[in-house]
Amino acid sequence: MLSVSNLSVQFGKRVLFDEVNATFNPGNCYGVIGANGAGKSTFLRILAGEVDPTSGHVHLEPGKRMSVLEQNHNAYDAHGVLETVLMGNKPLFAIKTEMEALYADYDDANADRIGELQVAFEEMNGWNAESDAAALLSNLGIREDLHHASMAEMEGKLKVRVLLAQALFGNPDVLVMDEPTNDLDYDTIQWLENFLADYENLVIVVSHDRHFLDAVCTHIADIDFGKINLYSGNYTFWYESSQLAARQRAQQNRKAEEKAKELQEFIQRFSANVAKSKQATSRKKMLEKLRVEDIRPSSRRYPAIIFEREREAGDQILHVEGLAARSEEGDWLFRKGELNLAKGDKVALISKDSRATTAFYEIITGNRKPDAGTHSWGVTTTTSYLPADNSAYFDKDMNLVDWLRQWAKTQEEKEEVYLRGFLGKMLFSGEEALKKCTVLSGGEKVRCMLSRMMMQRANVLLLDEPTNHLDLESITAFNNSLKQFKGTVIFTTHDHQFAQTVANRIVELTPTHTIDRYLTFDDYMSDPAIREQRQKLYGVPA
Repeated sequence: MLSVSNLSVQFGKRVLFDEVNATFNPGNCYGVIGANGAGKSTFLRILAGEVDPTSGHVHLEPGKRMSVLEQNHNAYDAHGVLETVLMGNKPLFAIKTEMEALYADYDDANADRIGELQVAFEEMNGWNAESDAAALLSNLGIREDLHHASMAEMEGKLKVRVLLAQALFGNPDVLVMDEPTNDLDYDTIQWLENFLADYENLVIVVSHDRHFLDAVCTHIADIDFGKINLYSGNYTFWYESSQLAARQRAQQNRKAEEKAKELQEFIQRFSANVAKSKQATSRKKMLEKLRVEDIRPSSRRYPAIIFEREREAGDQILHVEGLAARSEEGDWLFRKGELNLAKGDKVALISKDSRATTAFYEIITGNRKPDAGTHSWGVTTTTSYLPADNSAYFDKDMNLVDWLRQWAKTQEEKEEVYLRGFLGKMLFSGEEALKKCTVLSGGEKVRCMLSRMMMQRANVLLLDEPTNHLDLESITAFNNSLKQFKGTVIFTTHDHQFAQTVANRIVELTPTHTIDRYLTFDDYMSDPAIREQRQKLYGVPA
């Protein structure tokens, strides 16, 4: 259905893709992965016709329609919300627009043309278009009273959802999406996962959400070594098999039959696990085609994220009583915030409104006064905080060595050799350690903030959306580090796998009260009593 032939992309002396050939077949979902800068977004823009390759071409089967998730969130500010969704199906919208214009200036000369348009409109299920678009908006959390609002009036996070509805509208033959889960809450991401798992057409998606990739992908398109290699299976299979391939390559002296046996056992184990899940890989019955032998060891680099504590905390960690915060408009972000944090707790702090969790962190770190209630830290606690907005930490014109030196505690830690070694483990090697902190990317800033936190050696970590801007390799390393950390953690994330594998306790802030359970994230979201509470609070099931 969709293919690229002899595709090459070069910017100056830098070669991004070199003679790439790939075919993407209908009924499959391809997750595009690669290190930062590998060209994931550029590849999607080439498929969409927004960027021309240096050489080669893209071929879409004649008569097939491609829909692309719009990245310019202000592109439709001159239009209404429902109209914006309808514009996702350009042929249908063009017919609708022409019919309305002819009706507005109706005469006998227009009658035949109107009749032709009505037939085409009916064949495209046009009479149900508005109700279908409205259903998509509602499923994506856009209230019915906003369906006829102007896009210019919509706040940023709601615009993202409208544009996602636009991409999904009209059952496109090819659906291309770059980071579709950004700014979506857990409930909406789960709806999107289910939607795409049942989607019969071709999907090509870039995402840093590992759970999302596992839930929807039948294939992985790995951008590495200037090529795009396609593998059957989801992200976890690709990750584990690439690690296995790297280990086997390092063990050159092992016999071929021993390696073959290990590969076969790996496939059988993975197949058994997937068969018990609702993953798209199971539904598409692709597992019998998985071939670990075809996967090469990846060129990816993983940062060395290791959190250590200068001292162990006592039993009293954090006590929160009656805490509350309002928004700038005066609405309650959360009320009756209650929390008695125990040593070793790893709390996923969640809320429907990200402003609520950020306000909570800002209050308990002393950066904001509460509108009600109190909190107190145990005398043996030391905290380290990763805020969602870290821009204030990077407003000075200094290189990364000097930047990190600000948090050094000993003379040894202040030495350049020590600091360069520390930064090297976080993938700032050689001359990169002398980059100015004012020119860093979002992901580089987060890696710097993690370096700062590791140097502080706190026994309580506070993390507000820590996976934002990080690539899959950094998220994986970060995830594994928190699982092994012996201290206490409060964190907020939209990364499902991060929440499920790290948290042993869920605390949800709502405008009326706090929900607090010692459960894994999946158990919390599926608990019948909690689902009923959330239904009453938000009007949508968990």
